[in-house]
Amino acid sequence: MKEPYLEVTFRHGRAIAAYYYLPRETNQKSARTRRVEPGLVIDFTADGQAIGIEITAPAKVSLAVLNAVLKELGHAPASEADLAPLLAA
Repeated sequence: MKEPYLEVTFRHGRAIAAYYYLPRETNQKSARTRRVEPGLVIDFTADGQAIGIEITAPAKVSLAVLNAVLKELGHAPASEADLAPLLAA
């Protein structure tokens, strides 16, 4: 996968969780996690590459907070359009 993308899980019309996939190889799996801002958990491969960000509390996460984490990880910022399904929920 070359481009990041967002997957949102809804229940009764409300976002209950989301996952922001970062660029990675198809066979890469999470080997460890690190909690960051409230409601965010970063997944890392065994060699330390960030491969995704779990959004466990969608109502508490803003675009600015997510972009601060992406910047720390060395990734391009997300846009409002990237998070539109989550921000609209």
